[in-house]
Amino acid sequence: MDEPWRLLEQLVQEVNQQTEQLKKMQEKVRELSATAKSKDGMVTVTVGPRGEVRTIEFDPRVYRKLSPSELSASVVEQIGRATRQVSTEMKELMEPFGMPDLPFEDLFGEGTNLESFLPRPGTPEPR
Repeated sequence: MDEPWRLLEQLVQEVNQQTEQLKKMQEKVRELSATAKSKDGMVTVTVGPRGEVRTIEFDPRVYRKLSPSELSASVVEQIGRATRQVSTEMKELMEPFGMPDLPFEDLFGEGTNLESFLPRPGTPEPR
């Protein structure tokens, strides 16, 4: 009789540990950002974990050195580079949990929290 309770206690401890690890990962993901700077140093872009642009900085000489179309192309290029970088960092954070292909929005979209993945008491589990 003690054996089933001991096994249940071990399972509960494992679930609690994994839950804490997931919470920590979720916090790290929310803090992620990546910055890309153009080769000429004229444009610097920082994006957040979902690829949202947080800052765009221009060297004061940018308006004398680049045409409007060159400036636009450089901004778009830096956004892409920073977004790819933050995406790579995200995959590295998620890899230990065996979730490399899970869509980001499912885990870290607006208003998502760990509790949204746990079954609710009294709610039948899907079959």
